[in-house]
Amino acid sequence: MKLTHLGHSAVLVETSGIRVLIDPGNFSDAWHDLVDLDAILVTHLHPDHIDPANVPALLAANPQARVLVEPQVIEAVQLDRAEPIAADTSVELGGLTIAAVGGLHAVIHRDIPRIGNVGLVFSAEGEPTFFHPGDSLATVPSGVDVLAVPAYGPWAAMKETVDFAREVGATEGFAIHDGLLNERGWSLVFNRVSEMTPCKLIDLRGQGAWTPA
Repeated sequence: MKLTHLGHSAVLVETSGIRVLIDPGNFSDAWHDLVDLDAILVTHLHPDHIDPANVPALLAANPQARVLVEPQVIEAVQLDRAEPIAADTSVELGGLTIAAVGGLHAVIHRDIPRIGNVGLVFSAEGEPTFFHPGDSLATVPSGVDVLAVPAYGPWAAMKETVDFAREVGATEGFAIHDGLLNERGWSLVFNRVSEMTPCKLIDLRGQGAWTPA
């Protein structure tokens, strides 16, 4: 398995001959020119996870890619094709299994209605299991080897992030959802999670594809 962090929550997963892009949002542009994708997945409808302005061009450049999105995305974002991937369902792409977990976005404020969110668990025979939680720390799948750790959002605090990484128990990971952090803030979260949890974080910013141990 190879993982490439393309900014904020966008991640490219390559395994078993399959290329999958997660959360092409408007806090990053490194995903804009990707081709040869087998699937594009979206955890929820917020624009930092699906960019309404630029995703149509991505779909046009990847006509063969399946577009699998949290069900509310279909109603909120105009896409020329999309399939729902709801919590507690899974899809098979070649030798890759993608399981959707959770179901609700984390609480931002009690006065803001909650929307749907699916975390995504990627597994393939002989490969580590990778978990991208989207914008929720509520669901803890078992058997996760590599964790994408949301570094900061208006819906999470450091104590919750540390407890989440501890509960998941992955031995390796990297920070996502970091588009609102400056360098000092990013380093603070990176160091705390690395020091206080079993998860050894790797800095993947601008580093290209990474192969977990």
